[in-house]
Amino acid sequence: MKITTERQPLEQIEADALVVPILEGRKEERFGAAALFDSGEVKGKAFELTLIHHPPGVAAARVLLAGGGKSAEFDAAQLRKVAGAAVRHLKSKSCKNVALAVEAEWAGANYVSAAVEGAVLGNYEPDQYKTGNDKTELESFRVVAGREGANVEEGVRRGRILAEAQNFTRSLVNKPANRLTPSDIADAARQMAAEFGLECEVLDRDQMKALGMGALLGVAQGSAEPPALIVLRYRPEKAEGTAHLGLVGKGVTFDTGGISIKAADGMEKMKYDMAGGAAMIGAMRALAQLKPAIPVSAYVPSVENMPGSRAQRPGDIVTAMSGKTVEVINTDAEGRLILADAITYARRQGCTHLVDAATLTGAIVVALGHMRVGLFANQDAMRDRVLAAANAEGERMWPMPLDSDYKDYLKSAFADLPNVGGRWGGAITAAWFLKEFAEETPWVHLDIAGTAWLDDAKPFLAKGAIGLPMRTMVRLATEWKE
Repeated sequence: MKITTERQPLEQIEADALVVPILEGRKEERFGAAALFDSGEVKGKAFELTLIHHPPGVAAARVLLAGGGKSAEFDAAQLRKVAGAAVRHLKSKSCKNVALAVEAEWAGANYVSAAVEGAVLGNYEPDQYKTGNDKTELESFRVVAGREGANVEEGVRRGRILAEAQNFTRSLVNKPANRLTPSDIADAARQMAAEFGLECEVLDRDQMKALGMGALLGVAQGSAEPPALIVLRYRPEKAEGTAHLGLVGKGVTFDTGGISIKAADGMEKMKYDMAGGAAMIGAMRALAQLKPAIPVSAYVPSVENMPGSRAQRPGDIVTAMSGKTVEVINTDAEGRLILADAITYARRQGCTHLVDAATLTGAIVVALGHMRVGLFANQDAMRDRVLAAANAEGERMWPMPLDSDYKDYLKSAFADLPNVGGRWGGAITAAWFLKEFAEETPWVHLDIAGTAWLDDAKPFLAKGAIGLPMRTMVRLATEWKE
């Protein structure tokens, strides 16, 4: 899709459709829209879309009034959704060339970036395996800036980079497990790294065994597919400060639950169990282009969790890379096992700050629903960094507790740790398990089990993978200050 900017009056913009965001309480007088407001047909509510054909005095064939909701709640994140909703609606009307008006008050780089992101994300469809597809694709998208001097071009550049990285992430997550094995996701990471100038290393089973990654290898042993630990490295030309950010993402390409097998209902969605890992790979794709001033490395342990004849059993005891022993109570709590070794490896590779993302627990969905990511941290400053980045990107997160007495739920008579606690506080005990391996390194854990996947399409996004929290990781790195 071609993305450009314009600075001429809206009435002179030639396009299949001109998108004009409107807000509640602000009457749009142009394009013959005043009567629609007066009649109450148009109110500006979020994602209210009103298409005006051949408006008088306008070069565009159509004007789409796109509701942005209440003025007090309208920000760049909301503009991203409005742009996505507009593009998806106009595609259904066979529009191929679309322009979006960015008013003067929204002409900053963040808003322009969000508008471009929304368009690119809204144009994405998860239908690559459908045959005979005659879908309409957007050919061009133009941002019509409201004033001179705004950093529009930089916003467009950043928006395209972020959205293409997010769609790359979504495409990985949407792939079925027979088309994305651990070896396949490793190949995708290698190809991406070669294209964008990142270092890439993939550790195989023998290398992981030599390093003592018994927790990771225990999960992998039930599958015929070999495991992979993907490492991507970005090194700035001149690093500022001493920080080295490590991004760790769960990469279970399919999760049956292992011997503690899941119910059949909904198991097909378990291809998304590598969404955290895909987001970290996508973040590295964007960072390679945006070039932050700190080194960033990503670690994606990738396995299949299968109930094969060699699969680990409940009651097995494995030794993690850190030297801690773990009693496997439930083989369906596999994500924390592979992350434990990846976190230890990242620390030993010199990462001074860590963020992990994982579709880790159903308990976080019970606690927060599908609206917010559960955020756990062992340090307030690191928590606040990630929250600030998430708020700026509109990827909503909520701080969860890690009080020391929650560790009482994690007790084993036979090993240092069990891999699950009791019935209560399941998301918290999972985070506490990981905290044991992060040790004193400033660390944040993001449980994205309820937020990484859309069971039904939204006005602004197709059904399937979302790509979260890729954007938060990018902003965290690009705005890092010592």
